[in-house]
Amino acid sequence: MLSDAIQHALSEQIKREFSSAYVYLAMTAYFEDTNFPGFAKWTRLQYEEEISHGMRLFDFVHARGGRAAVHGVDRPASDFDGPLDVFTKALAQELSVTKSIYGLYELAQEEKDYGTQIELQWFITEQIEEEKIFDEIIQTLNLAGDNRAALLLLDRQLGERKLEEAAPR
Repeated sequence: MLSDAIQHALSEQIKREFSSAYVYLAMTAYFEDTNFPGFAKWTRLQYEEEISHGMRLFDFVHARGGRAAVHGVDRPASDFDGPLDVFTKALAQELSVTKSIYGLYELAQEEKDYGTQIELQWFITEQIEEEKIFDEIIQTLNLAGDNRAALLLLDRQLGERKLEEAAPR
């Protein structure tokens, strides 16, 4: 069984995951509007990945005899100053999610909830990977600068992302 504190914290994390998904959907809309189909595909798959993370936690809560509370999410920003701005904001979003997962893990440690700690270990590993990927994209965008040819090549490269990469289990 989950304690009330853990159940509440997991429900809040589910909200954060769906909120992140909504952020990526807004980024997808921006890229579609600015004719960067590869970036749009990449952020769309990131949206799907965040949905899968939220559902993973939702299912975990119920598997442990709890009931996940469903919360609304805020409207995300939808105006950006180009791909570098999008991915910089995306990295900030991921860092925020990482911080909340660490806080949740610390709570699980305090409560000696070993099952939740094990589940959250997957999320910690996932966040390390996410931060690395976003940092690499940002570094590449910094190298590209305002060079349209380089941006189009990166757009094409990121558009090759496959769905399997978006939702590891």
